[in-house]
Amino acid sequence: MIAARLPVQRPSNAKVLIVDGQGNIEHQARSEFADLLRPGDVVVANDAATLPASLFGQHSRTGRRIEVRLAGRDSLDEIRQFSAVVFGEGDFRTPTEDRSKPPALKSGDRLELGHLRGIVVRLLNHPRFILLQFEGSLREIWEGLARHGRPIQYAHVQTPLAVWDTWTPIAGPPVAFEPPSAGFALDWSMLASMSARKIRFGTITHAAGLSSTGDPELDALLPLPEPYRISRSTALMIKHAQTSRRRIIAIGTTVARALEHTALMFNGVVPPGERLATQRLDASSKLRIVDAILSGTHERGTSHHELLRAFVDDETLGRIDHELNTCDYRTHEFGDSVFLERAANKTRPPAESPVAA
Repeated sequence: MIAARLPVQRPSNAKVLIVDGQGNIEHQARSEFADLLRPGDVVVANDAATLPASLFGQHSRTGRRIEVRLAGRDSLDEIRQFSAVVFGEGDFRTPTEDRSKPPALKSGDRLELGHLRGIVVRLLNHPRFILLQFEGSLREIWEGLARHGRPIQYAHVQTPLAVWDTWTPIAGPPVAFEPPSAGFALDWSMLASMSARKIRFGTITHAAGLSSTGDPELDALLPLPEPYRISRSTALMIKHAQTSRRRIIAIGTTVARALEHTALMFNGVVPPGERLATQRLDASSKLRIVDAILSGTHERGTSHHELLRAFVDDETLGRIDHELNTCDYRTHEFGDSVFLERAANKTRPPAESPVAA
């Protein structure tokens, strides 16, 4: 695969690799994604907008320059306290794995981040991974993020990103740390086409987290716990799809993670509400809700690639990787897509109790 280097969400030549339940592979223009859907399907996307979660500033005790990347929080409404990854001098133009280390961090350290002031509450399992608490009122924190924050960015895109580059067409509450980029494939004409074909569309709000830190020990912790909220209307759509044996299709790994986490908690059903996704999806996972997924193209070894093993076996995933490389699919957030139906040997078990709505 090759890196998508331009921040264009829906390039005219975007393509999607399609894998059906029997492991057959096809290629198609991504603009024709709606053609892959059937009347009665329920399509669920993540409507989270992306925070300007990269903050540059200074470590007060040493005077050294740092970058702080917000990485997680306990609820969608939390704005004072975040988990965060700290880098030393430099910016996104240097690959994360080559970035300099920050000064030694300890509890009580003050971080001057533009108009924001933060305190290191404690370290979290790693010298660069901290619990950060902002000072000031909620308004001051929001204004500080808006004025001083930038989108988290990686070296494959050399042009500085604007916040709107990272918002999907359906973006709503600003809660994600990186864009739920599978949703870049959507646009309003595609949603209108789905509606005309009697395909139902619902959303959840999921705080999509970091995709990479460049540090193997930190990357092994990904994905971090991520809060999400499922609305009553989306829960009812899913209940109807389960009852009528219609397909439930996740737009992105965050949606798959949220729906499967809820199903794990509630014996195969999806009630509305806000929760914290703490599990990982991988080859050992038993999918209860999601029948197919539209996702970006992910490199082997990443948590996103590992999640796809819940849908297909390793032999099929190997053939997918071969096709993606042979056909020059573009990877990363502005790249191409894959559409995987759950393999025939990974059947969905029936729900064990009705949705509480």
